[in-house]
Amino acid sequence: MFARIAGRYDLLNRVLSLGIDRRWRTRTIAAAGELEGRIVVDACCGTGDLSLEFAKHGARVVGVDFTPEMVALAPTKLRGGRTTCVFATGDALRLPVRAASADVASVAFGVRNLADPRAGLVELARVVKPGGRVLVLEFSTPKSRVIGAAYGFYFTRVLPRIGGWLSGDAEAYRYLPRTVLAWPGPDEFRAWFEEAGLVECGYRSLSFGIAYLHWGRVPGRGASRG
Repeated sequence: MFARIAGRYDLLNRVLSLGIDRRWRTRTIAAAGELEGRIVVDACCGTGDLSLEFAKHGARVVGVDFTPEMVALAPTKLRGGRTTCVFATGDALRLPVRAASADVASVAFGVRNLADPRAGLVELARVVKPGGRVLVLEFSTPKSRVIGAAYGFYFTRVLPRIGGWLSGDAEAYRYLPRTVLAWPGPDEFRAWFEEAGLVECGYRSLSFGIAYLHWGRVPGRGASRG
Protein backbone atom coordinates (compact mmCIF):
# COMPACT_ATOMS: atom_id res chain seq x y z
CA MET A 1 0.00 0.00 0.00
CA PHE A 2 2.75 2.48 0.93
CA ALA A 3 4.61 1.58 -2.25
CA ARG A 4 1.54 2.52 -4.29
CA ILE A 5 1.19 5.99 -2.76
CA ALA A 6 4.90 6.84 -2.37
CA GLY A 7 4.97 9.31 -5.26
CA ARG A 8 2.25 11.52 -3.76
CA TYR A 9 2.88 10.81 -0.09
CA ASP A 10 4.47 14.20 0.74
CA LEU A 11 1.85 16.21 -1.15
CA LEU A 12 -0.94 14.39 0.63
CA ASN A 13 0.66 14.91 4.04
CA ARG A 14 0.79 18.67 3.44
CA VAL A 15 -2.73 18.90 2.02
CA LEU A 16 -4.53 16.59 4.44
CA SER A 17 -2.86 18.00 7.57
CA LEU A 18 -3.14 21.61 6.31
CA GLY A 19 0.63 21.86 6.87
CA ILE A 20 0.38 21.21 10.62
CA ASP A 21 2.59 18.10 10.30
CA ARG A 22 5.64 20.37 9.96
CA ARG A 23 4.91 21.95 13.34
CA TRP A 24 4.60 18.51 14.91
CA ARG A 25 8.02 17.50 13.61
CA THR A 26 9.49 20.73 15.01
CA ARG A 27 8.17 19.75 18.45
CA THR A 28 9.74 16.32 18.07
CA ILE A 29 13.13 17.82 17.24
CA ALA A 30 12.91 20.10 20.28
CA ALA A 31 12.16 17.12 22.56
CA ALA A 32 15.38 15.41 21.46
CA GLY A 33 17.54 17.98 23.25
CA GLU A 34 21.01 18.90 22.01
CA LEU A 35 21.56 17.25 18.60
CA GLU A 36 24.92 18.49 17.38
CA GLY A 37 27.10 15.44 16.69
CA ARG A 38 24.60 12.98 18.13
CA ILE A 39 23.47 9.79 16.39
CA VAL A 40 19.77 9.40 15.55
CA VAL A 41 17.99 6.32 14.21
CA ASP A 42 14.72 7.34 12.57
CA ALA A 43 12.62 4.20 12.01
CA CYS A 44 9.64 4.08 9.63
CA CYS A 45 11.24 7.17 8.07
CA GLY A 46 9.08 7.17 4.93
CA THR A 47 10.39 9.79 2.52
CA GLY A 48 12.72 11.19 5.17
CA ASP A 49 11.13 14.40 6.43
CA LEU A 50 11.89 13.86 10.13
CA SER A 51 15.31 12.32 9.38
CA LEU A 52 16.32 15.42 7.43
CA GLU A 53 15.11 17.74 10.19
CA PHE A 54 17.35 15.92 12.66
CA ALA A 55 20.27 16.27 10.23
CA LYS A 56 19.62 20.02 9.81
CA HIS A 57 20.10 20.35 13.57
CA GLY A 58 23.53 18.73 13.47
CA ALA A 59 22.71 15.07 14.10
CA ARG A 60 24.13 12.11 12.20
CA VAL A 61 21.02 10.24 11.08
CA VAL A 62 20.17 6.78 9.80
CA GLY A 63 16.68 6.67 8.31
CA VAL A 64 15.15 3.19 7.97
CA ASP A 65 11.91 2.19 6.27
CA PHE A 66 10.34 -1.10 5.18
CA THR A 67 9.13 0.26 1.80
CA PRO A 68 11.88 0.63 -0.85
CA GLU A 69 9.77 3.02 -2.90
CA MET A 70 9.60 5.42 0.07
CA VAL A 71 13.31 5.11 0.89
CA ALA A 72 14.25 5.80 -2.74
CA LEU A 73 12.58 9.23 -2.56
CA ALA A 74 14.32 10.38 0.64
CA PRO A 75 17.81 11.10 -0.84
CA THR A 76 16.24 13.30 -3.53
CA LYS A 77 15.52 15.83 -0.76
CA LEU A 78 19.17 16.17 0.24
CA ARG A 79 20.71 19.56 -0.44
CA GLY A 80 24.30 20.68 -0.93
CA GLY A 81 25.91 17.34 -1.76
CA ARG A 82 27.37 16.63 1.67
CA THR A 83 25.05 15.31 4.35
CA THR A 84 25.02 13.56 7.69
CA CYS A 85 21.89 11.62 6.77
CA VAL A 86 21.77 8.18 5.11
CA PHE A 87 18.81 5.96 4.29
CA ALA A 88 18.33 2.20 4.24
CA THR A 89 15.55 -0.29 3.63
CA GLY A 90 14.86 -2.29 6.78
CA ASP A 91 12.35 -3.63 9.27
CA ALA A 92 11.56 -1.50 12.34
CA LEU A 93 11.14 -4.74 14.31
CA ARG A 94 14.70 -5.79 13.38
CA LEU A 95 16.64 -2.58 12.83
CA PRO A 96 19.99 -2.96 11.01
CA VAL A 97 21.71 -1.09 13.84
CA ARG A 98 23.95 -2.26 16.69
CA ALA A 99 22.58 -2.27 20.23
CA ALA A 100 23.24 0.88 22.30
CA SER A 101 24.71 2.75 19.33
CA ALA A 102 22.36 5.75 19.02
CA ASP A 103 21.61 8.74 21.21
CA VAL A 104 18.02 9.03 19.96
CA ALA A 105 15.58 6.68 18.23
CA SER A 106 12.43 8.10 16.69
CA VAL A 107 9.31 7.18 14.76
CA ALA A 108 6.82 9.62 13.22
CA PHE A 109 3.41 8.11 12.41
CA GLY A 110 4.81 4.62 11.92
CA VAL A 111 4.52 2.62 15.15
CA ARG A 112 0.80 2.25 14.48
CA ASN A 113 1.58 0.39 11.24
CA LEU A 114 3.88 -2.22 12.78
CA ALA A 115 2.76 -5.82 13.07
CA ASP A 116 3.69 -5.64 16.77
CA PRO A 117 3.93 -2.05 18.09
CA ARG A 118 5.05 -3.17 21.55
CA ALA A 119 7.94 -5.11 20.02
CA GLY A 120 8.74 -2.02 17.97
CA LEU A 121 9.22 0.03 21.14
CA VAL A 122 11.50 -2.65 22.58
CA GLU A 123 13.55 -2.55 19.37
CA LEU A 124 13.83 1.24 19.49
CA ALA A 125 15.05 1.01 23.07
CA ARG A 126 17.58 -1.67 22.09
CA VAL A 127 19.48 0.59 19.69
CA VAL A 128 19.70 3.55 22.11
CA LYS A 129 22.56 4.12 24.55
CA PRO A 130 21.90 4.30 28.30
CA GLY A 131 20.55 7.76 29.01
CA GLY A 132 19.35 8.23 25.42
CA ARG A 133 15.82 8.96 24.29
CA VAL A 134 13.04 7.27 22.36
CA LEU A 135 10.57 9.64 20.68
CA VAL A 136 7.33 8.65 18.98
CA LEU A 137 5.00 11.03 17.17
CA GLU A 138 1.63 9.42 16.47
CA PHE A 139 -1.94 10.29 15.59
CA SER A 140 -4.71 10.04 18.17
CA THR A 141 -8.29 11.20 18.65
CA PRO A 142 -9.15 14.48 20.46
CA LYS A 143 -10.77 14.18 23.89
CA SER A 144 -12.95 17.26 23.43
CA ARG A 145 -16.45 16.30 22.28
CA VAL A 146 -16.78 19.30 19.96
CA ILE A 147 -13.33 19.02 18.40
CA GLY A 148 -13.59 15.24 18.39
CA ALA A 149 -16.86 15.35 16.44
CA ALA A 150 -15.48 17.76 13.83
CA TYR A 151 -12.25 15.78 13.58
CA GLY A 152 -14.15 12.49 13.29
CA PHE A 153 -16.23 13.84 10.41
CA TYR A 154 -13.16 15.14 8.57
CA PHE A 155 -11.12 12.02 9.27
CA THR A 156 -13.72 9.45 8.27
CA ARG A 157 -15.69 11.30 5.56
CA VAL A 158 -13.58 14.05 4.00
CA LEU A 159 -9.99 12.80 4.25
CA PRO A 160 -10.58 9.41 2.56
CA ARG A 161 -12.25 11.10 -0.41
CA ILE A 162 -9.54 13.74 -0.90
CA GLY A 163 -6.76 11.25 -0.27
CA GLY A 164 -8.24 8.72 -2.64
CA TRP A 165 -8.74 11.33 -5.35
CA LEU A 166 -5.21 12.78 -5.15
CA SER A 167 -3.41 9.47 -4.72
CA GLY A 168 -5.57 7.27 -6.91
CA ASP A 169 -5.67 4.77 -4.03
CA ALA A 170 -8.85 5.14 -1.97
CA GLU A 171 -8.10 2.10 0.21
CA ALA A 172 -4.89 3.67 1.55
CA TYR A 173 -6.87 6.61 2.92
CA ARG A 174 -9.58 4.42 4.37
CA TYR A 175 -6.82 2.48 6.13
CA LEU A 176 -5.54 5.61 7.89
CA PRO A 177 -8.69 6.48 9.90
CA ARG A 178 -9.33 2.79 10.67
CA THR A 179 -5.94 2.38 12.32
CA VAL A 180 -6.01 5.72 14.14
CA LEU A 181 -9.47 5.14 15.60
CA ALA A 182 -8.35 1.70 16.83
CA TRP A 183 -5.13 3.08 18.38
CA PRO A 184 -4.86 3.18 22.21
CA GLY A 185 -5.14 6.42 24.13
CA PRO A 186 -2.04 8.30 25.35
CA ASP A 187 -2.04 6.78 28.85
CA GLU A 188 -2.15 3.23 27.51
CA PHE A 189 0.56 3.98 24.98
CA ARG A 190 2.74 5.47 27.72
CA ALA A 191 2.31 2.17 29.61
CA TRP A 192 3.72 0.39 26.54
CA PHE A 193 6.81 2.61 26.80
CA GLU A 194 7.23 1.53 30.40
CA GLU A 195 6.72 -2.13 29.48
CA ALA A 196 9.56 -1.70 26.96
CA GLY A 197 11.86 -0.81 29.86
CA LEU A 198 11.91 2.94 29.32
CA VAL A 199 11.85 5.41 32.20
CA GLU A 200 10.79 9.06 32.67
CA CYS A 201 8.05 8.39 30.10
CA GLY A 202 5.57 11.07 29.19
CA TYR A 203 3.57 12.65 26.40
CA ARG A 204 2.34 15.97 25.08
CA SER A 205 -0.90 16.64 23.23
CA LEU A 206 -0.48 18.41 19.90
CA SER A 207 -3.19 20.35 18.05
CA PHE A 208 -5.97 19.55 20.54
CA GLY A 209 -5.08 15.85 20.66
CA ILE A 210 -4.99 15.14 16.93
CA ALA A 211 -1.47 13.87 17.55
CA TYR A 212 0.67 13.10 20.60
CA LEU A 213 4.41 13.26 21.11
CA HIS A 214 5.60 10.47 23.42
CA TRP A 215 9.03 10.10 25.00
CA GLY A 216 11.01 7.83 27.26
CA ARG A 217 14.62 7.39 28.34
CA VAL A 218 16.76 4.27 28.29
CA PRO A 219 17.84 3.59 31.90
CA GLY A 220 21.45 4.36 32.80
CA ARG A 221 23.92 7.16 32.61
CA GLY A 222 25.37 8.66 29.47
CA ALA A 223 23.97 9.85 26.16
CA SER A 224 21.27 12.32 27.13
CA ARG A 225 22.27 16.02 27.02
CA GLY A 226 20.07 19.07 26.88
